[in-house]
Amino acid sequence: MARKSISEINVAGKTVLMRVDFNVPLDADCHVTDDRRIREALPSIKSVIDRGGKLVLCSHLGQPKDGEDLAKYSLRPAAGVLATLLGQAVAFAADTVGPEATAKVAALTSGQVVLLENLRFNKGEKKGDPEFAGKLAAFADIYCNDAFGTCHRTDASMVAVPQAMAGKPRVVGFLVQKEIQYLSDAIATPKRPFIAILGGAKVSDKIKVISNLLNVCDKVLIGGAMAYTFSLAKGGKVGKSRVEPDRVELARELIARGGSKLVLPLDTHCGDAFKGDCNKVVVSAGEIPDTFEGFDIGPATARLYAAEVANAGTVVWNGPMGVFEMPPFDEGTRAVAEAIAGSSATSIIGGGDSAAAIQQLGFADKVTHVSTGGGASLAMLEGEKFAAVELLDEV
Repeated sequence: MARKSISEINVAGKTVLMRVDFNVPLDADCHVTDDRRIREALPSIKSVIDRGGKLVLCSHLGQPKDGEDLAKYSLRPAAGVLATLLGQAVAFAADTVGPEATAKVAALTSGQVVLLENLRFNKGEKKGDPEFAGKLAAFADIYCNDAFGTCHRTDASMVAVPQAMAGKPRVVGFLVQKEIQYLSDAIATPKRPFIAILGGAKVSDKIKVISNLLNVCDKVLIGGAMAYTFSLAKGGKVGKSRVEPDRVELARELIARGGSKLVLPLDTHCGDAFKGDCNKVVVSAGEIPDTFEGFDIGPATARLYAAEVANAGTVVWNGPMGVFEMPPFDEGTRAVAEAIAGSSATSIIGGGDSAAAIQQLGFADKVTHVSTGGGASLAMLEGEKFAAVELLDEV
């Protein structure tokens, strides 16, 4: 997947259309509450404007639907945050390919930036519409993909735009380059032992990942609510725990195929209600009382998983071990995060809840790489190829 980078292209006096991932959380007053994704794009943005390029940024934000108040999906607040981070003005166009965007792109001079309004305000974005893509493509001399969180999608800005710009430079930004390097290298040439830790609620969400990683990992450690579907597949009692009855046979097949590579919890931290001050009990896996629900891996499992991490050369973690937002059922996730942070292994944290957990627990600066894209990192771990990246210029 090695692709040419924005740093290898002469951008002086040229207009660069950069697809970024500014899908940031906003509060009720439309203030950005977490600017991490904007900060992650800064190296690519600065590379263009510091070298005299004219920069057009485009992104989606949320899933706006017909009839909703679109103001809560506007990228205008992101333009303000970016201006502060850059220490310079950032123009904002209140449309994507309409008259305002066209005028503001045309008015750019070297070193200036304009951010277009939410791409998903135009129905052509999600549909991959070539007409919409053609209008975006007409803005620029160079296309740069720095939106890893959307690389697994086939939206117009990700696929149809670079297709429309065939013959012009089409490159990756530093963030996408870094994400691909870590995630693809982890699978292709890992330092061993290679350990994957997979959590989350559903086996169905992780089937392909588990299946693919069983081919390349030395151990795959399972946590989160999906562990209870595996427990059911082994004939265990799961009480009121969240399970997928229609995936029990699949879980049974994965257990048989994985053998000693697939490591399931030894014990479970349970509660009789979904609240931190419920009645709690730690039981052996598969022995959850009828009136209780599993909310976290137990302490014996946490110690086992920490020992596996301590011995690892590469660790990939995707999905929390339990309800990490609700103490004391955050203990399993915390134990795993602490073990990874203290390990000498190359450590890669998938996006989504895993990234939120590692940051919330204060260990983000003690791991090798925290991915910005939950769905995209999962897709890479599944072994998927991304059309949005395959289209770009090879090194």
